[in-house]
Amino acid sequence: MYIIVGLGNPGKKYELTRHNVGFDAIDRLAEKHGIAVTKMKYKALIGEGNIAGEKVILVKPQTYMNLSGETVMNICQFYQLPMEQLIVIYDDIDTDFAKLRIRMKGSAGTHNGMRHIIYLLQKDDFPRIRIGIGKSDRLALKDYVLQKFNKEEMVTISETIDRAAQAAETIISSGIEIAMNRFNG
Repeated sequence: MYIIVGLGNPGKKYELTRHNVGFDAIDRLAEKHGIAVTKMKYKALIGEGNIAGEKVILVKPQTYMNLSGETVMNICQFYQLPMEQLIVIYDDIDTDFAKLRIRMKGSAGTHNGMRHIIYLLQKDDFPRIRIGIGKSDRLALKDYVLQKFNKEEMVTISETIDRAAQAAETIISSGIEIAMNRFNG
């Protein structure tokens, strides 16, 4: 079994913003695999289904980004899965726009949602898929990550979100090494 968590902020106000690409990747997986992510549990919207012959739980925390660790910790404690069966998908300002960076483990970098997850789990040895949103020289970080994509960016980032969903599928079907080789960059 795998738990796939996409990070974002709940509510229409945050839809299609840079900070919600993790939610968007969960939506792509849900649509492709016919999984309804509608059940409220663990302070999250969740959906159960199968990907590549494995049971999966798709998760969209509803705690707001900076408290995402509450949801992840509760789910991990309940299911007692090995950390390599937790996959977290999130935006990354330190990765070039529309690039993917997949890692087996690592620090939170500048991402407060990941920082909270690692703090509460007291572990950082779980796979993560970072979707590059780039940086802004003109806007404050908070304003930038909560900004919606323009039309041109939306075309490009939509393709990257599809690739992030495919990367999660590949981690499940073939392992993280193959996913890293296929999708990084």
